[in-house]
Amino acid sequence: MLAYIIGIVLFALGICVSVALHEAGHMVTAKAFGMKVRRYFVGFGPTVFSWRRGETEYGLKWIPLGGFCDIAGMTALDEVTPDEAPRAMWRFKTWKRTVVMSAGSITHFILGFVVLYLMALTMGLPNPAAAAPTRPVLDSTSCARSAATKEQVQAQANTACPAGAPAPAAEAGLRAGDKVLAVGGKPVSTWDDMLAAVQATSGRTVFEVQRGAEQLWLVVDVPKVKRWTPSGTKEVGMIGASPKQLPLTVQYGPVSAIGATLGFTGSMFAETAQRLVQFPERIPAVVTAIFGGERDPNTPVSVVGASRLGGEAVEQGIWILFFLLLASLNFFIGVFNLLPLLPLDGGHIAVVWYERVRDWIRGLRGKAAGGPVDYTKLSGITMALVLVGGAVTLLTVTADIVNPIRLQ
Repeated sequence: MLAYIIGIVLFALGICVSVALHEAGHMVTAKAFGMKVRRYFVGFGPTVFSWRRGETEYGLKWIPLGGFCDIAGMTALDEVTPDEAPRAMWRFKTWKRTVVMSAGSITHFILGFVVLYLMALTMGLPNPAAAAPTRPVLDSTSCARSAATKEQVQAQANTACPAGAPAPAAEAGLRAGDKVLAVGGKPVSTWDDMLAAVQATSGRTVFEVQRGAEQLWLVVDVPKVKRWTPSGTKEVGMIGASPKQLPLTVQYGPVSAIGATLGFTGSMFAETAQRLVQFPERIPAVVTAIFGGERDPNTPVSVVGASRLGGEAVEQGIWILFFLLLASLNFFIGVFNLLPLLPLDGGHIAVVWYERVRDWIRGLRGKAAGGPVDYTKLSGITMALVLVGGAVTLLTVTADIVNPIRLQ
């Protein structure tokens, strides 16, 4: 239980640091372009302490859930003092405002990449090839013996063969590292293909095998034995061989880790985009889970649910999953925040570029620039999106409390 609680705290702390750095990304880029940054605080609520350095007040608030960066004149409606007016954010060039508003998401992307890169150097990254169907390559040979129950099958995997037990694969000359190409003239491409072909045959059977640069044809005398299968105990062919398993993770050096991390980051971005597209259609399943239905592991989770999973990962010693969850959440927050919806940063970026394109078109028509967008006209849409976002957050948090997704 202690490890579980520590995991939850560590994961929640990681999220808080990520969001605080998100706001720091806005602050650093705004200051670099000469915009006036009034305040940068970590957390919300009453102030614990603060200090002023130059024109910016820095501080910590009691509720450690993210933070905020107050940039003068983010929109033309924001009140600014006479000395702030020339440096109001809305007066700056489009590309500079875009950089500042996207800096938060970019910070999340950098954090996710750094987490994955450090994983690649230390504990390794998940091996994509390990998730593919197992190749028909032998890792070892053993004997063919009956097993009437699942427990017997599991026990035999950890015990040596009894003296005199038939070992068809070894007796026919099959070795570790051999790749089976065909069984009885039937081509096989995966271990499951080979297993099905072997179980369906008996007696002297020709195995076409690739051994290094050689191609061999070995005759295996396949016996019939009684074996437990998920569909019941059956009499099947068996040769006594185990598949060569690929490592679940791959560790890299400092240079090779860069390419591996970039590739893995790309796959995580693709998965994040897919989850965002599927997000609306999975909300009904969240509601069902709240009222006692089985929780679909593919339904959205809140920060609460992600922290619980992080706690379970630490409790079970699966640190690689803990850091993968942290990197994945950073990518998700970064991509989600760039959606062209107010009040997200992506919504503000969309407004900025609308102004830019609109003024370009007006210029082609010989008209003057149209000026900043009136955000009051967008307040209704913004409030609707805030309410929808709040409702979704409430649903996911509730589901993560009453019916959370758990590690198997």
